[in-house]
Amino acid sequence: MGCGGTLRGAVMEDPFGAVPRPDIVRVAAWLLVTALILAGLYLGREVLIPLAVAFLISFALSPLVVWLGRRGLPRIPSVILVMAAVVSIFLSLGFLVGSQVRLLAVQLPMYQSTVRAKIDHLGESMKGPGIFDGAMDMIDTVQKEVEKAVAQNEEGMPQTRVQVVPTPESPFHTAIAWLLPVLTPAATAGIVLIFVFLALLDRGDLRDRLIRILGGSLHRSTDAMEEASSRISKYLLMQLVVNMTYAIPMALGLWLIGVPGWVLWGTLAAVMRFIPYLGPMLSALFPITLAFAVDPGWNMVLLTVALIVVLELVSSNIVEPVLYGTSTGLSTLSLIAAATFWTALWGPVGLVLSTPLTVCLLVIGRNLPQLQFLDTLLGSTPVLDVPTRIYQRLIADDPEEAIEIASNAINDNSVPEFYNLYGVEVLRQASHDFLTHARAEHRLRVVSGMDVILDDLRDEYPAPELSSGLPRVACIGGKWETDNVACEMLVHALAFHDIFAVQRPAGVLTARYLDKLDLSGIEIVCLSYFSREPERSASAFCRRLHHRWPRLRIVLALWNPPKNFADSEVYSRVGADAVVASMDEAVQRIEQLLSPEVARQRKIAPRPENDVDRVATLRKTGVLDGHAREELDALAARAAEVFDVEFAVITAIDAEQELIIGQSIELPGDISREGSEMITHSRVDAVCDHVVSSDETLVIRDAQRDPRFADNPVIGLWKTRFYAGAPLRTSEGMVLGALCLLDTSPRELTDNEVELLNEFAADVMHTITAYQPSLPETLDEGSIPTRS
Repeated sequence: MGCGGTLRGAVMEDPFGAVPRPDIVRVAAWLLVTALILAGLYLGREVLIPLAVAFLISFALSPLVVWLGRRGLPRIPSVILVMAAVVSIFLSLGFLVGSQVRLLAVQLPMYQSTVRAKIDHLGESMKGPGIFDGAMDMIDTVQKEVEKAVAQNEEGMPQTRVQVVPTPESPFHTAIAWLLPVLTPAATAGIVLIFVFLALLDRGDLRDRLIRILGGSLHRSTDAMEEASSRISKYLLMQLVVNMTYAIPMALGLWLIGVPGWVLWGTLAAVMRFIPYLGPMLSALFPITLAFAVDPGWNMVLLTVALIVVLELVSSNIVEPVLYGTSTGLSTLSLIAAATFWTALWGPVGLVLSTPLTVCLLVIGRNLPQLQFLDTLLGSTPVLDVPTRIYQRLIADDPEEAIEIASNAINDNSVPEFYNLYGVEVLRQASHDFLTHARAEHRLRVVSGMDVILDDLRDEYPAPELSSGLPRVACIGGKWETDNVACEMLVHALAFHDIFAVQRPAGVLTARYLDKLDLSGIEIVCLSYFSREPERSASAFCRRLHHRWPRLRIVLALWNPPKNFADSEVYSRVGADAVVASMDEAVQRIEQLLSPEVARQRKIAPRPENDVDRVATLRKTGVLDGHAREELDALAARAAEVFDVEFAVITAIDAEQELIIGQSIELPGDISREGSEMITHSRVDAVCDHVVSSDETLVIRDAQRDPRFADNPVIGLWKTRFYAGAPLRTSEGMVLGALCLLDTSPRELTDNEVELLNEFAADVMHTITAYQPSLPETLDEGSIPTRS
């Protein structure tokens, strides 16, 4: 996706209608720019590495500076305090580690005899005849012959002794030779500290300059900066927590085992684990080696190895998955490739910085359309959704892997939900490519593969035993083979809702076909179409079915709904009793036609168990007398503006009524409460009552396509199609109503928008509960509190 978006501009259309060919000049320009960037990164590493380290540290320390600023401390003292604390911690840790190193340096000569004895013991245990003895004897013989020949050659030649006397160096050169190795890292550390101080001090100015460099949309640049800062800060914090949860138990364990320098090895483990992959192995090597040298036996070595293995297993399988989550958003392969790439450019420091730097590239790729290929290459988010993956495996003639993908999807959903979310979409893509890109073999693979998938799903997820012994619904494909496959899915999905359905073969609409069509006992026929222009064919089919079976009811399933699908008058001429566009809608419509009373009851939300207490809590707030009307109207207007919808309302669900306690615009409706001037509806018709019942945010993309709400009188009165309601929840967990977004056109809400809507609902709830009147009230069902 990203690569295609990047190279789209690098393709030229052939004026003679041939296949598009790439623009060689533009591709060469991209390659040249990439080469120059890589050369600049490599040649400028002496300057860029301190800068990168400084910005990395500033990302980690910035939340502390912000936290101090929110506590009233000015910016400069906050930065100085944080820097002083960090430097003090590092100096103290360095002093402690240095003392441990000096102690080990004194003790190491004492361990030489132990190491020599262990090596001798190992050598003796490995002595004896073996398959390599002959080879070792031959090597010894050759070595002795060579030494003998060299000795004979030296006896026949005069020997001259040459002694090289070095020129004495001045004290100045000696001091320089000693100081240079120390001054270079000290100077680099000083530069890094200065950069960190300036980055924390001028954070706003640096942010503005980076936004200016990114250019383009201000919203997109701001999102990129916030996402990069959030991801890197979270990654560094989680990395620090993970390292500390590994290093502290390791140091304590080594202390209990008796390994010298346990503080040093714990600190080394915490630092080395910042290096991906190699760090844990390197940090484990030193304490194991020292345990080997200290203990004359093997107990200390075995206990040290066991300690490290257990800590590594716990950290890798429990701590890291829980803490990291999706903090970086990088795939495993991209992490390895990034570590290799940055190590080749900047050496060991590049290995440490590889993950944060690659996160920055990922964020840039997500927010700049020209570089979206970086998101595709580096991100952990799947680049193909589930239907596309299944469809691709079917085209590749690999139905086994397609079955595995489908089974994994069903593990997170039910079988009917899989058909509704993924199954129909696979067939939709296949029908789209049917007359364009697909070859004959591709069409055969898709249809045959879908038959294999459905057979496997019916065997692995059999439908429960049906209460009715005779079929009441027949599903017939309209035109293509994909129409028949959709019928198979619908039959299986209906069985999970205790509806016995069968599939009847499709055919040419002739008198002979209708004579062979067995619809005895069938009450509903569902006609399946993926064609984008099915009106003529569907009209003829419905007309002939009604002519032969007058009492038959017909549901027209248009899996590829045309543009005029919203115009009900277009399809009222077809003769169908209902028109559906999804598997879920088809199941609900058929269920509604077969059992109208059951469907009517399902439209009514069940009342929560604590409904009496919930109503009492609502009345205690005093919001029903309209005291907070202006504030709630303002919040509703703000919500409508922020989410860009036609209007927003704030509702409260009383014992038997829904009351509009806040609205962004004037709406039609009955006003039955004197003084409060609130629009009221029956609770039975309240869509928000489903929010109260479920205590979850409810999003209805298109109310006309949801049989539960398509005939709702409030939806019809306000002519809305989109609905999103977030619960107004008290601190005790009682839902008093909902904050609702409504629009006249279908739309979606992203996960971030749903989260923001819930935050808005919390603000509304705070406004409602801010005023707590002390009113004597009657809490009987249906009563209204009155002032004394």
